[in-house]
Amino acid sequence: MDFFLSLFSVNVAYADFDSFLGNVNKLIINPIIGFLFALAVVYFLWGVFQFLHDAENEESKTTGKSHMMWGVVGITIMLGVWTILGILTKTLNIDGQINPENNTVNLTNYTPPTPNNLERPRR
Repeated sequence: MDFFLSLFSVNVAYADFDSFLGNVNKLIINPIIGFLFALAVVYFLWGVFQFLHDAENEESKTTGKSHMMWGVVGITIMLGVWTILGILTKTLNIDGQINPENNTVNLTNYTPPTPNNLERPRR
């Protein structure tokens, strides 16, 4: 009987923003980036196959070159995304605070630098 009641009841789950952000990163962003990277590699390899398979046909070679070029562009963009994300996390000093594998985001309170709390260079 409890099973049938649970089908018609509303279950509400409460979570904080950190766990939400961790879930979005782990379940949406990282798989999309990985899928697009794999797609770019497959597209590049398909271009290599076309280029080598029909070496006598100039049109097939041109198509293969085009696929290889766009595959390299896609791979470069995906590596650029990872690089930019790495730079942002190091710049904002949140490098070890986001862990998508454990689904944790532990952001500390950020105090922006002001002239009053800056360290003065020692002479």
